Amino acid sequence: MPDTTALTATLRQLEESILDPAVRADPARLRALLTPEFMEFGASGRVFDRDGIVAVLAAERPLAARQARGFKVRLIAPGAALTTWRVQRDDGVETLRSSVWQQQADGRWLMVFHQGTLAARDDEGTL
Repeated sequence: MPDTTALTATLRQLEESILDPAVRADPARLRALLTPEFMEFGASGRVFDRDGIVAVLAAERPLAARQARGFKVRLIAPGAALTTWRVQRDDGVETLRSSVWQQQADGRWLMVFHQGTLAARDDEGTL
């Protein structure tokens, strides 16, 4: 049985690194966190592949660092995990986030899929 406490700490650190403005602005650092087949369903309703999201994040204006809240990890298969959490954007809008992470042969965890969804104003207690 994997150590879920250690896995949670690892995946939270990886998720929060992607929220870091310095990482978001660095295409090489972002690519190192995402699988080549990465896909995102954005809160905007747009769908991104790895190159598309790297370009969008590298071009965005510098943001204040954000913090994940309500962070949870669920193992969905050996070497695969689902993270769920929420974050408040710079504009005050809350988003619900989910990511699928896959452990690579060398032990690193890479993000395969991410989805951001606008949170309802009255759902603070759900995640």
